[in-house]
Amino acid sequence: MKKKISVLTATRAEYGLLKRVIRNLKKIDDFDVRIVATGMHLSPEFGMTYREIEEDGFELDEKIEILLSSDTETSVSKSMGLAMISFADYFQRLKPDLLLVLGDRFEAMAVCCVASNMRIPIAHLCGGETTEGAIDESIRHSITKMSYLHFTIAEDYRRRVIQLGEAPDRVFNFGSLGVETIQETKLMTKEELENSIQFKLDKPYGVLTFHPVTLEEGQVNQQCKDLLEVCEEQSDMKFIFTKANADTSGRIINQMLEEYVKTHNNAVVFTSLGMLRYLSAVSYSEMVIGNSSSGIVEVPTFQIPTINIGDRQKGRIMAPSVISCEPVKEEMRRAFQKARNKEFRNSLKKMENPYGNGNASERIVEVIETFLKNQTIDLKKKFYDL
Repeated sequence: MKKKISVLTATRAEYGLLKRVIRNLKKIDDFDVRIVATGMHLSPEFGMTYREIEEDGFELDEKIEILLSSDTETSVSKSMGLAMISFADYFQRLKPDLLLVLGDRFEAMAVCCVASNMRIPIAHLCGGETTEGAIDESIRHSITKMSYLHFTIAEDYRRRVIQLGEAPDRVFNFGSLGVETIQETKLMTKEELENSIQFKLDKPYGVLTFHPVTLEEGQVNQQCKDLLEVCEEQSDMKFIFTKANADTSGRIINQMLEEYVKTHNNAVVFTSLGMLRYLSAVSYSEMVIGNSSSGIVEVPTFQIPTINIGDRQKGRIMAPSVISCEPVKEEMRRAFQKARNKEFRNSLKKMENPYGNGNASERIVEVIETFLKNQTIDLKKKFYDL
């Protein structure tokens, strides 16, 4: 009997990282790989990005809708409840031998709770990281404790998973899947990118993604307003905005971005660029701005500056290219000045990304294959004391 592996994906960014792992899993004849899309993938408001999965040639085993058309704390909790109910039925039908999840979002938390109840082993990618400004921090560590196999993107993060009581022989550091994706992707030419997004990139430009900081209540309006005012001051620049995730208050940011581009012809906004267009846009940009993990983990590979705003990514390992600042106008102005400074930019030309050398997906699949084929998974985990 083939081993059934259920791969969960709920967001555009998460799928972009998982894609190469999925391809490598599907090469193994003894595996029956089932992709299940949920969350933002199925929302018209967030671009119906499940279509990107199908365009890549993957068949979706199921599409499970859980999102409510609201981004309050209450609606997020209700969406988690819907996920638990729906995935309980799905897992009962499928009976997978392994669930593969990535990251730290509420959708993954809910689905992992179901898998744990149903004695389905979990392989977790990107554990051990810290993001002190977001509720994702506690979600990520909770998923770690529910998971059996762990794949981190830095040695410090591997040690942290072990500190949480996970046995070292089940915790692996193979570096970032995002770095691998960059190295293996044939990027668009600048002209192809311009034609695709219908936006002329004839000036220096920044790629901006700003998410809510979910442990800060009622501050997103002012933070986004200040950020856009600082962008407005950069009169010789253009901007490509990508919208926020379906987190609490994310729709507030998205509305402000839409209003901004209506009155500024040097800016354009997208619900989702998709991985190819996003990486291509970053590669030709002068800088990346906002508080997305991409600016910390993947962008340093391009040796360009990242302006990291606020506490959403606080605690992550940061390359020399990352300029962290508080979400207030004066600090953001200084960060723009540093990012555009020729001497600073030249200093990044020999910088190495601290998140690996780009061979993660094959090594992850090798470990999964070893554990599943040798039937060495024992869910009666012992707490590993340091």
